[in-house]
Amino acid sequence: MKTEQQQATMIGLDIGTSRVVAVKQQNEQESVQAQLNAFVAIPHSKLTENSLKRENVPHSVSDGQLVVFGNESARMADLLGREIRRPMTRGILNSNEPESLQQMEEIVNSVLGDRPEGGAKVCFSVPAPPLGQESNLTYHEATIKQILNQLGFLDVRSVNEGLAVIYSELEDSNYTGIGISCGGGLCNVALSYMSVPVLSFSVAKGGDFIDSSAAGVTGELINRVRIVKEESFHFNGHFADKVQQALTVYYDDMIQAVVQGLKESFQASRNVPKFGRPVPLVLSGGGVMPQGFRDRFEKSIAATSLPVAISEIRMAKSPLETTARGALIAALSE
Repeated sequence: MKTEQQQATMIGLDIGTSRVVAVKQQNEQESVQAQLNAFVAIPHSKLTENSLKRENVPHSVSDGQLVVFGNESARMADLLGREIRRPMTRGILNSNEPESLQQMEEIVNSVLGDRPEGGAKVCFSVPAPPLGQESNLTYHEATIKQILNQLGFLDVRSVNEGLAVIYSELEDSNYTGIGISCGGGLCNVALSYMSVPVLSFSVAKGGDFIDSSAAGVTGELINRVRIVKEESFHFNGHFADKVQQALTVYYDDMIQAVVQGLKESFQASRNVPKFGRPVPLVLSGGGVMPQGFRDRFEKSIAATSLPVAISEIRMAKSPLETTARGALIAALSE
């Protein structure tokens, strides 16, 4: 038998376009690590490298440059008036970014740390195909598994992102209901009945869509718009500031796309069960964080005729950690 110190660690890993989040559990002790899924390259100097080391800023040296990745990359890019670079786009690995695989490995390694002595089981999130489109997720999923294997994590499986939200938040309804994760690249949606997945899809309008669209009409850097969105944006209906006004417009566009996606997918699916009673809907992900988001979403749902009745719309307890916690539950259930 394994001793208490040797028991396998269970890890739920949210591989998001915007953030990578790991929730670890060992001997009933839990820890959370998260990093922005982004990087920026800066000129190399020994002085700068030593400064980064003293401040424990995640970084690597590549082709004679210092590559700062994770949370500090956004601040560094903002100070230099540059855009951050992203290993992922629209929920999957970014094929147009030559450093995507190397930086993805660096960022995943920074949140997971060393493989525990007693071994570890990792369950990571994967998106659903975009609504109405064929999307080959095979390469993305296989590559993330390969990265985890290379880091020494051999017991690896995946879970649909929307389903992970249901696992995390809907135990009180016996895992029956709708889970929505509004992330950086996609909004993922899943419906399940007693934990059995019924349908899932994604909408290609997430935080990055909001940031780039708002930047396009205001002339601001995308990274700066993202910082404004995350630090000060909220819904109040009237803004003198053009960035805040643009964010409102594109947030509403995203909400409408998700609600219409729900309506279309329910109507098109032959597998939606007759629940007999309304089901709960839970909102999670960084995109739902602005004050007033839930009310805005609820109004949009109320104005749309859905084949499935909704009993309540609620926010996840920790929206940025929800997917990772659901993935942890999936790992523990095996």
